[in-house]
Amino acid sequence: MSTTRQHPPGGLGREPDGTGSASAVPSDRQWRALSLRDASGIVPMARDFARSALHDWGWLPASSADRRAAAEDVLLVVSELVTNACLHAEGPEELRIGRSSKSLRVEVVDGGAGQPAPRTPHRAGRPGGHGMFIVQRLCLDWGVSRTPDQPGKTVWAELAAPA
Repeated sequence: MSTTRQHPPGGLGREPDGTGSASAVPSDRQWRALSLRDASGIVPMARDFARSALHDWGWLPASSADRRAAAEDVLLVVSELVTNACLHAEGPEELRIGRSSKSLRVEVVDGGAGQPAPRTPHRAGRPGGHGMFIVQRLCLDWGVSRTPDQPGKTVWAELAAPA
């Protein structure tokens, strides 16, 4: 299972602008970024952006059930991370999606100080509380990156590329 851990600045690999170390993220990763500042309909916009990237990268239309499930997992993780930023942070500032031949990385930048953590889902059927639990179950790994002495964070998740 995944845990959140603090990473040094730049230790998560190349950012969408090409800066940073490539120690933890494959150097062949291609990035897409979407600003979510002052946007309305943020969650559907983020899903549409992710769907477009998956289409451009050949994940959609899916040629098999496994590929379809992998694409649906990405869209669900995007929805959960963006929704968490809306509900528990000061709203998402940017969505980044990067792909390599073996994995896909989703990053949501927000201005909040909180620390996301999976919770045990409610048994009484109440909505809410499932977001990071879902992310933890679907992803190879996930975590939080912070830059010292700066507000906000980047919540990231890695998913396996379909076979």
